[in-house]
Amino acid sequence: MRTDAACRAFVARAAAAGASREGPRHRDHVLPLAEPLAGLLGRAPGTPVTVRLPRPDAAPAVRTWESEAEILRAVHRVLPRAPECLAAGEGYVIHSHVDGRTPDEGPPPQDIAALLAALAQVRRTALPPLPPHWPRNHTDSQGFLRTLAHLADRQIRGADWRRYGGLFTALGVPEDALTRFAERVPALTRRPYVLLHGDLRRAQLVVTEDGLHCTGWELASYGDPLYDLAVHLVRARRPETERAALVRAWADAVARARPAAVAGLGKDLPHYLALEHAQSLYTDVVRAVRALGRSFDPGSLERATAVVGDALRAATEPLRLGRVPGADEIERILFRRGAARPALRPRAIAWTPDRRVPEHPGFPHHAVADALFLEGAAPAERVFKGAAHLTTVLRVPGTGFPVVVRREVTVVLRRERSFLSEHAVLAAIERSGVPVAAPRVLALGTSHAADPAHRYRGDRFAVHTYEGGRDLGRRPDHPVDGLRPHEADHLVDQLAALTGVDPAGIDPLGGRPGFYGWLSEQLVALVEALPRQSQQTARFLGLPDGPRLREILARHRVSDRAPALLHGDLNPWNLVRRDDGPALTLIDWEMALVGDPLYELVRHMHLTPTRPEIRDRMFRRWAARLDARHTHDWQRDWRVYRWIELVRSAYVDLDRLVTGSSLDAPNVRRAVASYGMTLAAATASLGLSGRPWGLPRLGLPRLGLG
Repeated sequence: MRTDAACRAFVARAAAAGASREGPRHRDHVLPLAEPLAGLLGRAPGTPVTVRLPRPDAAPAVRTWESEAEILRAVHRVLPRAPECLAAGEGYVIHSHVDGRTPDEGPPPQDIAALLAALAQVRRTALPPLPPHWPRNHTDSQGFLRTLAHLADRQIRGADWRRYGGLFTALGVPEDALTRFAERVPALTRRPYVLLHGDLRRAQLVVTEDGLHCTGWELASYGDPLYDLAVHLVRARRPETERAALVRAWADAVARARPAAVAGLGKDLPHYLALEHAQSLYTDVVRAVRALGRSFDPGSLERATAVVGDALRAATEPLRLGRVPGADEIERILFRRGAARPALRPRAIAWTPDRRVPEHPGFPHHAVADALFLEGAAPAERVFKGAAHLTTVLRVPGTGFPVVVRREVTVVLRRERSFLSEHAVLAAIERSGVPVAAPRVLALGTSHAADPAHRYRGDRFAVHTYEGGRDLGRRPDHPVDGLRPHEADHLVDQLAALTGVDPAGIDPLGGRPGFYGWLSEQLVALVEALPRQSQQTARFLGLPDGPRLREILARHRVSDRAPALLHGDLNPWNLVRRDDGPALTLIDWEMALVGDPLYELVRHMHLTPTRPEIRDRMFRRWAARLDARHTHDWQRDWRVYRWIELVRSAYVDLDRLVTGSSLDAPNVRRAVASYGMTLAAATASLGLSGRPWGLPRLGLPRLGLG
């Protein structure tokens, strides 16, 4: 008790004196010991020691052992140059002081290599007990890398996901990105496990008269020696010009100490570098956002945007993120996050209403401002990233119902055209009074910075009613595995009800005869507008170019049927199951068009897993519920629409694979995961012979979507 009280008094003095060294997780304070603490710790009065206090804003990290004091006691016995733990208590650690300087630049490769080679000689028996989830075989490099990835998912991503998950979703990082990374870890060369420092960045290095030392052992571990090398290369930001020399020096030094520890170096090091970039994404983004919390000005926003952009680009390949948002979109996302701080509430995000949507009596303009303020800090379970929109679910104080704020994802390269304004379509459905379960439009406008000092250029948004159920803590339920019988019936009934909406009032030019011919031309135009790489890849796989495709499509004829309003994209994620109202609500109407009702039903069956008995049930009910002018000759024509949708998917999904566009959207991920089958079906239906499908053969990224 006496020692603890003396330590706490000493720690209080150190904190008041200010930090002498700032680390990513601690502030170090160097003070000379005085009596009585010096005697209690067995040191002479005046001996300098380091008091380490945790930073309250430290980002989470992967830990093998909980106690740094326990690690240091074990390490110091075999590595006398390491700091010695003199005392530890709640919220502080007192170390022996390593007198030296932090290197201005990366130390010479030989010095780093010698330091890591010394760690490679530490035996397992000298270290604290390992956690029960550690690989049993202490040469299992694959198991170690997978363990690290799972720990990063739980201890780094999971620790802050509720608070920051909405931000990561907006940036295009799926919740399961690290889990899928762990599943993709290939077989690695077996190497003997060694002591690992775990955080060998420049701030943890100290140059003294007798050589290079490392501090900050709280992330130490026991595993594949390649991990420490990868950590240093990434966290010390070693430039490419130095990396090769450092790797060679490491291999030479470690081979002398543990020859088996360098086996498979060239093949396996990239996998550890990939993990470092993957887990660094989460810590870098969180640090950038926390920095904005301390200083929210144009310069800080610009720096945070650059940090987040760099982290996303570095993690894109390891996490298979698809396309990285541009700097403008990242800036807008970070601005909304920063502007949502309670301290800034009087300066809520300003917005300009679009007069095409008048002020809604149940959701006035001040409620819109409240929604925009709450949007940036929404928790992960209320933020959803689709192929074209970012949707945030909110409960605005004073409003008796939840709402969603929808913003278009500007990085999306949408190949399929949108023909009607979503707000106009939803307003027409509401005016018509037909029994179609769809959101109501509450507001439309452009948001921007309230503070003119910010260079933030606003973007368009819409506010709709939320149709996912009363429990906002539960993610909406979508029929991703297909419709249940009563849901299939309800969907058909809604498609029948849509024929009661006057199509001429929405699109005066729509619904003219020759819908199939128009649809064919739209597909040909899509193919001809694909980027050069996508077109070249399509030809390599045996898909025809635009003129040839036009000839093939023209071989078919489809009867003209009376037009109706179509949703246009009834994939499972645009259908929401409800337990407090209609069985299904139809959301995301941005692809709505006026055309043949048969096409709507067949496209839905193409986009949604549909068992034969459900398909037959829907066709029978659809033919019975719709007027004959909408259904005649459907038995002959439905397979033509099924065929053209197969062909469309062959081009659209291939382009997504080539460009990496929208791969974080669940419907896109599922579509491209089965691309081999889509390609085979499309080329067969076109009467062509396609090449065997394989991403590596084409030189495309290994997206890990299968």
